[in-house]
Amino acid sequence: MSAVRAPLPRTELAGLLTEAAQSVSGILTAEYPTAAYLSYLHPVLGPLSAGPQVVGELNERFEEFLAAAPRPTTPAGLFALASYASALGWLTESFTELTASVDQICTRVCTPVEPRAPGVAESDGAAEGDAFDLAFSAQELAAIRTAAEASGLAPDDYVEVLALSLLAAYRITDACMEISNGLLEDAAYVLDEATDHVRLGDGPGSLPSLVRSLLARIETAK
Repeated sequence: MSAVRAPLPRTELAGLLTEAAQSVSGILTAEYPTAAYLSYLHPVLGPLSAGPQVVGELNERFEEFLAAAPRPTTPAGLFALASYASALGWLTESFTELTASVDQICTRVCTPVEPRAPGVAESDGAAEGDAFDLAFSAQELAAIRTAAEASGLAPDDYVEVLALSLLAAYRITDACMEISNGLLEDAAYVLDEATDHVRLGDGPGSLPSLVRSLLARIETAK
């Protein structure tokens, strides 16, 4: 007959959340070598390459957490479990959205440009430059034209897909920062308790930071 293990101490629970937070934040510093013809995807390729591995590692740790004997039953253990599960679900959803965004960008690049309306002439080099003058310096215009040429895109099309890529990068960065910060807040709360009893109740203040954030996002989306 195997011995029954004691519940995980608060230090280990907090460590589990802290390690997860570090893994999530590490996604934002991931680098991926980007070919010149794919430079418009550079903002998202780092997170896109690192994210699936982090999700897989967190999922594996989560399964180990659930498989431990005994399973979390103390208030501190259940609090950490709720925080970790929320982080994993949120991160998985965020990378599903990122993948969809990259697919849309690639589809946009591969879709032929619609014919111009009758009466609209093709722009010559000077006119094309004038279209960007309000937003870019001469040096930036030159860089855009060079990158666009390497990508096989017109400068205005290149700017469009680059903007979509930057938007997708902003969204995954925002999600990873919220998830990482929430995990750290929950880890600090579990660790700072004088006993193994964290507050659990019906009020929203009794929930982990990540759970409260998810509920707030759901409410905002309604």
